[in-house]
Amino acid sequence: MEYFDLYTASRQPLGKRVMRGAPIPRGEYHIVVQVMTINSKGEILLTQRVPEKTSGGKWECSGGCAVSGETSRQAAVRELLEETGISASEDELTLEWSLTTDSMLRDFYILRRDVPLRSLKLQSCEVCAAKWVSYPRLCEMSRLGQTTRTVSRWLACCGWDLRSISENAAKDSRE
Repeated sequence: MEYFDLYTASRQPLGKRVMRGAPIPRGEYHIVVQVMTINSKGEILLTQRVPEKTSGGKWECSGGCAVSGETSRQAAVRELLEETGISASEDELTLEWSLTTDSMLRDFYILRRDVPLRSLKLQSCEVCAAKWVSYPRLCEMSRLGQTTRTVSRWLACCGWDLRSISENAAKDSRE
């Protein structure tokens, strides 16, 4: 059984934890992470959720909940490895932005890495497919409802920044 540590809205530990699936008291939060991997062509790695999960069939970036005892960065490294087989160190992740919603303290990270799709090791209980997409294609997929709400929220709140990172990566690879 998984447990999550609980925090205040200002990220102060409350010294309490809650079991996955249990209600989180109002005004208390747990950490949720997302990692968007961008290659040197400026493409963004998306994974497709298995049909059995909430938002099944939708495309997203790697992520999930920090388990009890984990920091946000540790959770991001673990989730990326579990879902895709991509091994990264904590210092390779760039925290792009954070968002507080309902009962979640959401941290959004960027990893810059070239990874061939054939080398990915997808977690079969979470992910059924993966692909690289351009920033314009990601925006189109979001507009068409093919991505999770989290991806759409990332684009709405920080899309300009992601576009810049993507375009700069592509520009650097051409030089």
